[in-house]
Amino acid sequence: MSDNPVVLSAQGLSIAFGGLKVFSGLNLDLVRGERHAVIGPNGAGKSTFIGLVTGFLRPTAGRIQLNGQDITQFDPAQRVRAGLGRTFQINTLFPSLRTLEAVVLALCERDGLARPSLRPVAAHTAQQQEAVDILARFGLGEQALTVTRELAYGQQRLLEVVLAFAMRPRVLLLDEPAAGLSTQQGRQLFEQLASLAKGTTLLFVEHDMNLVFTFADRVSVLAGGALIAQGTPDEIRQDLQVRAAYLGH
Repeated sequence: MSDNPVVLSAQGLSIAFGGLKVFSGLNLDLVRGERHAVIGPNGAGKSTFIGLVTGFLRPTAGRIQLNGQDITQFDPAQRVRAGLGRTFQINTLFPSLRTLEAVVLALCERDGLARPSLRPVAAHTAQQQEAVDILARFGLGEQALTVTRELAYGQQRLLEVVLAFAMRPRVLLLDEPAAGLSTQQGRQLFEQLASLAKGTTLLFVEHDMNLVFTFADRVSVLAGGALIAQGTPDEIRQDLQVRAAYLGH
């Protein structure tokens, strides 16, 4: 893993809301192709960190690089174009679109084409075929013509991942992808990601430690706005400071 190049680098990140410091001098690197989990107790700053990386928040100090390019001042849309994809913890799907239409829309956005709402979806032949293939790979082929609001909740969460994955990001951020899913559904989602996202760097925030320790290559632990530990799942399990701050004795 250490031989792989750094694809995402957060250097000296600091942010404060009024007089409340959330981070001060945070450093975190991701190497290409790894599955990297960020964990920590409530209030540790996990969501703030994701907000900083995706551009929804701006640091008071520090910088963020993606593939060696400084993206600190990029807005969220510019970061997506630079190769950063994300899912949201809260369901953000287009409720009235069919599953296939939602994916075609994402593909057309990626390819810089007019939105399918301006032309029939069938007119975008290449994107439609790619959408069919992606849905099949993620196990949603039979739901291609189902309106997204009629999908089961687990299928909606999976579709959110599909929409982000369809953009071909260099780095894909997953904000609690298993939230609201059963243990089996969460495991199936991560198994699909592990098999399909090869070559894509995954950064995910997750509370289910079984999923973290099963699927992460490396784990970063935040507590009190600081990075208190980083290592393999086995190293994190055995870290006394992590056990005291988060995992319990």
